[in-house]
Amino acid sequence: MPIAYPEILSLKNEGEKFRWDAKDTIIYALGLGLCADPMDENELAFVYENALKTVPTQAGVIAWGANAGPTGINYLMVVDGERKIEFHKPMKSSGEVTASSRIVGAWDKGPGKGAVIVSETTLTDEAGELFLTITGSMFARGDGGFGGPSEGQPEPHAVPTRAPDQSVDIPTRPDQALIYRMSGDRNPLHCDPAIAKAAGFPRPILHGMCTYGITCRAVLQTYAGYDPTRFKSHQARFSAPVFPGETITVDLWKDGDVISFEARIKERGVTVIKNGKTVLA
Repeated sequence: MPIAYPEILSLKNEGEKFRWDAKDTIIYALGLGLCADPMDENELAFVYENALKTVPTQAGVIAWGANAGPTGINYLMVVDGERKIEFHKPMKSSGEVTASSRIVGAWDKGPGKGAVIVSETTLTDEAGELFLTITGSMFARGDGGFGGPSEGQPEPHAVPTRAPDQSVDIPTRPDQALIYRMSGDRNPLHCDPAIAKAAGFPRPILHGMCTYGITCRAVLQTYAGYDPTRFKSHQARFSAPVFPGETITVDLWKDGDVISFEARIKERGVTVIKNGKTVLA
């Protein structure tokens, strides 16, 4: 069943409630590989319930499943495209939100070339105040040729052309996707070798949103002083998959309160995150 355009732009999903607690917050941080060294007090603060801190990008999973995604597309062939989280209030280690989602754009790359579908989710807190805005795109690799526009997508953030101001190596564990999936994304693409092969990968891949969270780790430890309340926004484009066990090198550029970043696989030299931008308070 092909994507129906422009009908897809009227899709909405409103009023869903979601809760998360300290256990969810700790599992998320462990899924990003934090506190591999239990004696690291900076990282221990994100996995220990005593004055627990929250990795800001957990915002992307607290309302997992809240979207206005279209039916009929081949979800086996879907991968993350881009993600932007705007923090109207700092992330909390527990709470309740109400989610409202809508489709804000769909672009056709052509038959055999896939489609890009962009959604926006707003989360309000217990007081009914705007808490987070999450804009994300999915790349539906098997759903091109539906007759939608091919141009007009928003321009990505341009990272500086100078050499990075800092580079950080963050290793991933061979079982990291198995831990990260406990935060909500149970897509078997990340755990089942047969399904990964059917999707065109030699083995299960790491969640794109896990890689996204790892870039947040890099900003936290380099320019935010491990203070998650400083994050105003965090955005990036996904450009290639990561295989669990590889080392992610995050290159960072600082220009005032704007941190640009890209990420690559140290072992293969492949860029996996492009056009990254964090705004700090």
